[in-house]
Amino acid sequence: MENRAFDFLRVNDRPDKPRERGITEIRGPYYDPMGPRHLRDILETMGHWVDIYKFSGGSFALMPESAVRELVDTCHEFDVQVSTGGFIEHVLVADHDHVEEYVAEAAELGFDIVEVSSGFLAIDTDDMVALTELVQDHGLKAKPEINVQFGAGGASSVEELEGEAAIDPASAIHAAKRHLEAGAYKVMVESEGITERVREWRTDVAFDIATEVGVEHCVFEAADPPVFEWYIKNFGPNVNLFVDHSQIVECECMRSGLWGKKSSWGRITSYRREGRRGE
Repeated sequence: MENRAFDFLRVNDRPDKPRERGITEIRGPYYDPMGPRHLRDILETMGHWVDIYKFSGGSFALMPESAVRELVDTCHEFDVQVSTGGFIEHVLVADHDHVEEYVAEAAELGFDIVEVSSGFLAIDTDDMVALTELVQDHGLKAKPEINVQFGAGGASSVEELEGEAAIDPASAIHAAKRHLEAGAYKVMVESEGITERVREWRTDVAFDIATEVGVEHCVFEAADPPVFEWYIKNFGPNVNLFVDHSQIVECECMRSGLWGKKSSWGRITSYRREGRRGE
């Protein structure tokens, strides 16, 4: 990073943009609105550490087209990719005949990534892989999500999700490998059933996915600071994470080794051999 304030202070080695590891994806409009001025404030201060900006819940479909384009253009100004978020499953059910039109519109508006989500769907893996291929046919990056809990991606309670059958992690791992073989950019690992909406974290599932799929291919949803702290402690500062935009500063301070909580303070570090980037 050029012209970093207090540049005599050591920070952990982080790959330069465009990053393939150490990616931070932030949530855009969903829990609250986000206009271009709010977004610009975030990116002017922390944009070097943001890689993907994600619309959530189909929020773009409630905005003027000019506002969507301005948000997309602002992201591109700061070398940030823009994702549709996991909305395609809604289109599949509610507007089945418009799936390809949805992908084409995303491309026309300047989106870079289409998330291929299925948290609420009973659908064949072959069909989901076909969507990954469709997205790529339109010149966009496909980022399929994998789930270990039916109903992932919503705001269901622990009790509601407990009433649904859990998904065998082996099935999710198999789906992830199929998508990657089809050319998917990264795989989004939904947090429900792992660290969110569960009575006890299933960290064994996170380890299984990271080992079998490859941690570099995964973007782990980390909905709360204790969650992204756990991922950083266990997979290192350059693990790929999805956080809320309000958490970008805390997340990057932890990645960099500048700050931490009781169990991570002073323990997060990196090593780079002289002359090697270690990308």
